[in-house]
Amino acid sequence: MTDMVDHRGPVSLEAEIAGNLGMIAEKIVGATISVGRDPNAVSLVAVSKVQPIERVAAALAAGHRLFGENRVQEAQAKWPTLRERYPDLTLHLIGPLQTNKVRDAVALFDVIETVDRPKLAKALREEMDRQGLNRTCFVQVNTGEEPQKAGVPPNEVDAFVAFCRDEVGLDVAGLMCIPPIDDGPALHFALLREIARRVDVEELSMGMSGDFVTAIELGATLVRIGTAVFGTRDRSSQ
Repeated sequence: MTDMVDHRGPVSLEAEIAGNLGMIAEKIVGATISVGRDPNAVSLVAVSKVQPIERVAAALAAGHRLFGENRVQEAQAKWPTLRERYPDLTLHLIGPLQTNKVRDAVALFDVIETVDRPKLAKALREEMDRQGLNRTCFVQVNTGEEPQKAGVPPNEVDAFVAFCRDEVGLDVAGLMCIPPIDDGPALHFALLREIARRVDVEELSMGMSGDFVTAIELGATLVRIGTAVFGTRDRSSQ
């Protein structure tokens, strides 16, 4: 009997990315059902930082419309042209924001997930008023209280959210965290969920390629996934 020959050619980039998105969607459904949640309550933020434009375009061609970027300058070089072709896309800023980049961030991003200090909150409100825009904001929480990492310490979140809402007038819709790399993420996800209940927000941005199933089981409504969607990033360009 002769060996069977696989005559299929190499998988196209669009098919590869679409397949990755499909596998992640299946895992999201499985994770939500396992804890009695609605699969539609969780959204995938495809983290496109330091990704070649052709991979981002492949994800868009596959129908995905929700993306996250870490750096304002990189996003400026990538997304305005893509938004002309895909006006229904939504873009989240998921990296630290300096006040000197607030004008550009407000103009480009639909959601800013990394509000973490009064000066930034005030600058965002002033710039939104100036541009006639009202961007959704998340407060970043430093759940591990790591000195090198951005975010509000857990015991200061209540007061900071109240400041953002009542004094500044920001639309604070949720919380975001990045657990310590050498620590189990579940405790941090559970902590963020508890803080969210205290401050009465519904959105929880937590979980990445390696731990998003755990994050969903603990209440994530947004999972930020890069490598599992696009493949390993080209860190030489960082």
